Amino acid sequence: MNFYGAKELAESFRTVRKNTLKIAEEIGEEHYGFQATPDTRTIAQTLVHIANICKLQEKVHQIDHLSSLATFDFMGFMGPIIADEHKPRTKAEIVTLLKEGGDRYSMWLESLSDEFLGESVEYPAGMIPPSKSRFEMILGAKEHEMHHRGQLMLLQRMVGGVPHLTRDMMARMASRMAGSSTSMR
Repeated sequence: MNFYGAKELAESFRTVRKNTLKIAEEIGEEHYGFQATPDTRTIAQTLVHIANICKLQEKVHQIDHLSSLATFDFMGFMGPIIADEHKPRTKAEIVTLLKEGGDRYSMWLESLSDEFLGESVEYPAGMIPPSKSRFEMILGAKEHEMHHRGQLMLLQRMVGGVPHLTRDMMARMASRMAGSSTSMR
């Protein structure tokens, strides 16, 4: 029995995207061109990369319903997506991309059956593991976003901000400390 299905997958993705959107909204547009080093993405490019993260999963599982990636042209597919990160956009346009893409992807996730999520997709020869379930591959989009959101949180600190998740944790800790100090009196 699978206790983590399409509904839970969609809800967890929505939570991750909500936190990414909060960071995107909190960082000032004047900082969207900031990059930690010359060979890394800017804040804007990282956000567009996150907005595009789901497109590979949509192509493989929703559009083409592939059962094997042996002949899938990764660079042919990813090249235009990578190029899209360099297209000039306003903060509002990037936030809209994140919202619309996240809504579309999470609605699709909710529609998936356990049978579909359990299907196996073969990887190209020589890859380890040789295959993964659709569930594991689709979950990878959320994990990929969380990886880049961690980068954004560091970038947010580098431009003088404090990530909302950190502020929330600090407020909870302060509240607990205040509660324990009053109970000691």
